[in-house]
Amino acid sequence: MLKNLIASLPDGFKPTVAPALLLAAMCASPLAQAQAQVATGRIGFVYTERLMTDSKMAKAADAKLAAEFSKRQKAVEEMVGKFKGASEKFDAEGSSLAELERTRRARELFNMQKDVERMQREFQEDLQQRKNEERAAIAQKAYKLVEQYAEAEKLDAVLVEAAWVNPRVDITDKILKLLDK
Repeated sequence: MLKNLIASLPDGFKPTVAPALLLAAMCASPLAQAQAQVATGRIGFVYTERLMTDSKMAKAADAKLAAEFSKRQKAVEEMVGKFKGASEKFDAEGSSLAELERTRRARELFNMQKDVERMQREFQEDLQQRKNEERAAIAQKAYKLVEQYAEAEKLDAVLVEAAWVNPRVDITDKILKLLDK
């Protein structure tokens, strides 16, 4: 190809252009080889949210948390019900109450509302903390499995976040199977 290019040049250009073309071809060859090596790199992709929701480990953690927090959730719901009942009763009777009694009951409702809000907030914070602990355990195991899988399959990279992924590089199902063992 290079000989044909040199042969097609006018005679006056051959001595100056031929070495330059030869040098350019020699430099391009390693660059092309490097690009070919990069192009053959292998990647995988894992939808971590699926690992946190679809795995047996995640489902067991959800059941464990539901059992652990069901009693407290019921207590919060009862407290909310009491507050709503007391609030509705106050609204119905408020206009017929004496000023002193109305003020006392309004203060009681205000304090009850604060207790309900505090109870709900503490419940949500504790539940979220436990969910995070359970997810961390799942993530730790999943990342070890991803690393082992990547080494076994000789992957160059495993991504966990992307704008778009070709389904042929998605290894989520394979990691789920390993996680469920």
